[in-house]
This record gives sequence, structure tokens and C-alpha cells, in this order.
Amino acid sequence: MTGTVYRSTGSWYSVKGTDGQFYECRIKGKFRIKGIKSTNPIAVGDIVDFTAERQGDEEQGVIHHIHDRKNYIIRRSVNLSKQTHIIAANLDQVFLLVTLNNPTTFASFIDRFLATAEAYEVRVVILFNKIDAYNEDEQLEVKWLAKVYRDIGYECVGISATTGKNVDKVKEMMQDAVSMFAGHSGVGKSTLVNAIEPSLALKTAEISEQHQQGQHTTTFAEMFDLSFEAQIIDTPGIKGFGVVDMDKDEVGDYFPEFFRLKGHCKFNDCLHLEEPGCAVKEALETGEVALSRYRSYLQIIEGEDENYRIDIYDEK
Repeated sequence: MTGTVYRSTGSWYSVKGTDGQFYECRIKGKFRIKGIKSTNPIAVGDIVDFTAERQGDEEQGVIHHIHDRKNYIIRRSVNLSKQTHIIAANLDQVFLLVTLNNPTTFASFIDRFLATAEAYEVRVVILFNKIDAYNEDEQLEVKWLAKVYRDIGYECVGISATTGKNVDKVKEMMQDAVSMFAGHSGVGKSTLVNAIEPSLALKTAEISEQHQQGQHTTTFAEMFDLSFEAQIIDTPGIKGFGVVDMDKDEVGDYFPEFFRLKGHCKFNDCLHLEEPGCAVKEALETGEVALSRYRSYLQIIEGEDENYRIDIYDEK
């Protein structure tokens, strides 16, 4: 039987079969997919073939084949730097939730996530959440940041998961699609899911006052069927986002505004560093390329971990 992975807890997978029933499945042997050295060979969203088996009173299954993925979101494993972790697969879009504070989402995180999504052909919509909680100056900061990403080509929406502002707009964008919510712990992913589909009643938690970070209420990725012909994948909060499998000479291709300028550089193999006649550096000088984006680019190609934070407003 063929089915879709809705939940993964490590060794067991909850798979929805073509018959509409859910089966608790395990893996047959070891999987190695196209050279990906991943901590989780099977991810939520994967299409798999499995054999159903009767175990006492329960119907269980054994997964023996994974279908080719159209895309996926992958990052460096938190504890095993040489391994990767596939967050979810076969996505129509990802909603990246960003908050100005409580907790703060920094440009380095946003840009690493966006570059990875570009590399694996995943559409991203940026949701600026908690806009009801910002003062006038903070509202201006959000508008400025949204302009940076809109100018690149990303759709940006200001929302409030608690008051419901623009939640209907997000819901409309989710129609007939498989969507994933991503972002730091505490940015309001589960609260937004609950606002969109109250019957799910996902757990939420308050922000830690001491560290201004969210508490992990979602411990593993899980897909849910919604009442309006859509699927949502809720994911655990991502503290950092380690980029994997990117060569220096291709990182710029995953920054859309750099890629558009690439053909105007003097050298075909321009890395946009100190090369003469670099169109990206010229655009940086004129303000056509945001300084925060260029700094994130340098951070990635220099192989630095996301252990220092870029102030997204220091270029203003």
C-alpha cells in the first residue's frame, strides 16, 4: 500500500494509507536516499510504500520504499554537525514566522532558511507575527524589514495569531496545498495553527522571561488534515539553522537578488568578495542590495556557524 508520512517519532512513523486509515509503521532495514546522510531517513510528508501486518489487535506496517521527493527542507543536525536533518518533504510552501522581539528573529536565521529553501525549490512566505504587540517604532522596523524581502521577491504578510489579523489571508493561501510552519520556538506557530483550525488545540507555552526564548511545545514534526482541503505540517522550534551541501560558488545563486546581478559581474566565477567589476558589490554601494543580506551571504560562504547575530537594522 502507498501512504503519506504524517508523524515521525524516531523509530515509528504514522502513515496515512490510500484507504484513509492510519498505520503505525517501522522501517525495513536501513535507508540511504541519494547520498543524504540524514539522522532521519524518512520525514513527514514523504510518500512511502508499506506492507500492512496484523500485530495482535493492531494493524501495523513495514515501510520498504520511499518515493522520490519533489523537494524538502534540510538543515545541519544540532548535535551531529556532520549529519543532516530533513524537517519535512514534498511541500507546496513554507510559512516562515518571524517576530521582531519576544523572541527576536535575526537576519542570519532568516537568510539561511531562505537560501536553503531556494536550493531545494521550496516556496517561502514570510509571516511577521505579533504585530499587535509592537509600538510605533517597532511597527516601522517591521515595515522596513518586510520591504527588504518584498524587493527581493518574497511575499510578506503582517499577522497576529492572537487577534486574528490576516489569519484568513494565510488560510486562503493554504487552500489545496501542503504547507509547513517554521520559525524559532515562541514565534507563534502552534498558536497560528490553532487560530486557523481551533479543533486541533495544539499545545502552546509562554515565552521564557529570563531568556526571551520560546519553550518547545512541539517536539516533532507532524502533519494535520484541515477542514478546508489543506494539510499543515507543524514543526518544532528551530534555534539555529545550519546550511548544508552548498559550495562557495553556488551560494550566491540562492540569494535571488545576487543571482539576477550575476550576469553583470566582470568575471563569470565572481564570488562577490574583492573581485573588480562585481555587480553585487556595486549594488551594495547603491543600496540596491541590503547590507544584512550581504553579511548573511559572507557568513555562509565563510563557513561560520550561526553563533553570532547580525543586527537587521544596523544598516539604516
